[in-house]
Amino acid sequence: MSRLNPLRRSGGATQALSVEELGARADALSGALGTGGARLEPAPAARAGEVVDKVRERTSLVGGHTVVALAGATGSGKSSLFNALVGAEVARSGMRRPTTSTPTAAVWGSEPAGELLDWLSVGTRHQVEGPDTDQLDGLVLVDLPDFDSRESAHREEATRVLELVDVFVWVTDPQKYADAVLHDDYVAVLREYGAVTIVVLNQVDRLPAGGQEQVEGDLARLLERDGLDRHEVIGTSALTGAGLGELRARLHDAVEHSDASRHRLGADLRTAAEGLSSSVADVEAGIPDRTRAELVDALARSAGVPTVVDAVARDFRMESWARTGWPFTRWVRAFRPAPLKRLRLDRQADGAPDITEHDVRAVLGRSSIPPPAPAARAAVDLASRRIGTAAGEGLPIRWADAVADAARPPSNDLADDLDQAVMRTSLRGRKPMWWALFGLLQILLAVAALVGLVWLVVIALAGWLQLPAIPTFDVGPFATPFLLLVGGLLAGLLLAAVARWLAGIGARKRGKMVDKRLRLAIGAVADERVVEPVEQVLTDHAGARAGIRRALG
Repeated sequence: MSRLNPLRRSGGATQALSVEELGARADALSGALGTGGARLEPAPAARAGEVVDKVRERTSLVGGHTVVALAGATGSGKSSLFNALVGAEVARSGMRRPTTSTPTAAVWGSEPAGELLDWLSVGTRHQVEGPDTDQLDGLVLVDLPDFDSRESAHREEATRVLELVDVFVWVTDPQKYADAVLHDDYVAVLREYGAVTIVVLNQVDRLPAGGQEQVEGDLARLLERDGLDRHEVIGTSALTGAGLGELRARLHDAVEHSDASRHRLGADLRTAAEGLSSSVADVEAGIPDRTRAELVDALARSAGVPTVVDAVARDFRMESWARTGWPFTRWVRAFRPAPLKRLRLDRQADGAPDITEHDVRAVLGRSSIPPPAPAARAAVDLASRRIGTAAGEGLPIRWADAVADAARPPSNDLADDLDQAVMRTSLRGRKPMWWALFGLLQILLAVAALVGLVWLVVIALAGWLQLPAIPTFDVGPFATPFLLLVGGLLAGLLLAAVARWLAGIGARKRGKMVDKRLRLAIGAVADERVVEPVEQVLTDHAGARAGIRRALG
């Protein structure tokens, strides 16, 4: 049979982690738990939290002790084996089952082990003395209750201590070496702990000649099926002393290297991290630009941006006509409601001081933009869902649900934020230079028309009163007053028509400019209320994955 001591290091064997590396991996796993939170699978996360606490507590204990547990089924003779190793009747053994009800510890060496045993919650303790104790100096050997005991409290106590020890010694006998409880519930589950596992076939004195090799070979095959490849089985007998020397040698190796606890803790971290691996994906899909653009478009419609842009364009045209239109009809504008004023969006006049968001909410309140239609609200919901679906693609269900929840903010708060974003956005622009020029020309033409009109009235009055004729300057067949009146009126109307045409062009440009501003503001709301929360979930996922990978090494 191939014999390989799992506690001796060979060229290809895994080295124990340093205390610093254990601490770093424990911190990484703890960070993954903190970042992942409820989005990690509960059972593996709870187990990982226990492992992190265990690593920190175990590495903080002062001393170089190695804790070895004798674990076995009822009747395997582990208590007798424990007494044989100790050299005294410390653990109770007899015919009644179960025999061992509480853990019993034996300590080799003079270094105090009280703090360690307190951490293990092992109350029964025995200090081993004698001339041969130096070989196992630093060993803490624990006899556990039977893991197949009829008493559930005994099984739970055995499992509890097994979670804390550094080295496992599985003790079985020729009758129960193939027991399913041993292999399925313990050995197979702890397959990652092969470097700190010793398997003992006890009571070999009961086997006939040649039977020991056969049973050991069969047990070795079962161990290989469990995942412990090329694992040696040590045959012992507490009655005859067979194999005790070899077992002591293995325990001596474990104590001499002083790294069994670090092997165990490293395996704990790896298995805990592997348990969490299914809680995270290998990569995050992210948020496609296309889906974000769809969300901004949907939010813009929901916020009434098209209505606002139309109002801005109409307001620009009305102001243009007021400044450059025919002066004799400008008064009609006073009877027309201002588009932005009707929407309560005319608060930000040119030159007005900047106001804060708090001022807007406290003073301006909400705008009078019509509420979104059901179709617009449905478009926002659909766009949000698409972001959640795209960003959560490939993620485990808990993370995908978290992404979907982050992509759907409360509709009332979102509507209020959109409204305030519109109200905070400047809807004004610089006054076109042609306004002043056209306005001046309209005044001059109006003055000319009024001068011509007054002149003609004066001429008419002078003729009616039979006063001397008022001289005029004729231009061809037309008198100067007539040219001033008609020319001023016609030129003013023509200039007003040109101004109206220019106002249409300017209104479209102003609408596009304001639409861009509003979409930037709406985009900021989309980022704050939808995109950034989703990206935060994805960042948390990446952080949790990185922590798990760091714990795996």
